[in-house]
Amino acid sequence: MALRTLQQVIPALETSDGAGVKLRRSIGQSPQARLDPFLMLDEFGTDDPQDYIAGFPSHPHRGFETVTYMLDGHMLHEDHLGNRGDLKSGDVQWMTAGRGIIHSEMSQQLEGRMRGFQLWINLPAAEKMKPAGYRDIPAASIPGAALPGGGRVKVIAGTLRLDGRKTPGPVQGLSTEPLYFDVELPAGEAFEQPLPPGHNAFLYACEGDVLVDGAAGARALPRRAAGIFSAGDSVRVTAGGEGARFILLAAKPLREPVVQYGPFVMNTREEIEQAIRDYQAGRLTG
Repeated sequence: MALRTLQQVIPALETSDGAGVKLRRSIGQSPQARLDPFLMLDEFGTDDPQDYIAGFPSHPHRGFETVTYMLDGHMLHEDHLGNRGDLKSGDVQWMTAGRGIIHSEMSQQLEGRMRGFQLWINLPAAEKMKPAGYRDIPAASIPGAALPGGGRVKVIAGTLRLDGRKTPGPVQGLSTEPLYFDVELPAGEAFEQPLPPGHNAFLYACEGDVLVDGAAGARALPRRAAGIFSAGDSVRVTAGGEGARFILLAAKPLREPVVQYGPFVMNTREEIEQAIRDYQAGRLTG
């Protein structure tokens, strides 16, 4: 197997979104920091309710998918269709904005820790105007696999291949063929995984630091940074001296133009202008 090397490091930058929710943005902090088809990755994590209590009041989206993964805390998603996603620790929500959705994401706790990720994945041009939809995935339905050295992997999307066994996650069959793994490793332990050679891939280190092996040796990836991989068909990651936790993501690139204006992601400027007109006229979700 050809090991993928660590090609680029994108440190997460502190920012805020919604009504002032504090977060750290790596992928998507600028148009040059995207990785087709991944548009954005935000990590939120705080014990201070003033950093999250105002939440994300009602706002629109069109043209992509959002994936919310709650590590700790309780958040309620509601949309114009009447859907409710009551996300608690370990739960995932996979939302397809498609033609258009108007939703809110509001904290359901007044104190304690709120921690998790929101990922934006682009949709192909042929699917940008399909009907919106949600899929709520409770923690109990997300399979896990134990690693030989004492670590573990949660499989949210795609299929984990380990020691000749396959562990499929609940999300399958999407056009971008995403893989989304949550990996925890004890100090010094390694995780190796084959990845489809045509997929783009990156990992985000949320606890500890890691070493990414490659043909030219290992390269360090610090905590709270995204590491973009080169081409290849497998990755090998080793935890630092304090152990590590990271999410590993891969997907099939779309190789289509990306034009983004805030919560709208389309292929042309004209389509963005149409999305704005539709939203202003109350037709975004029609």
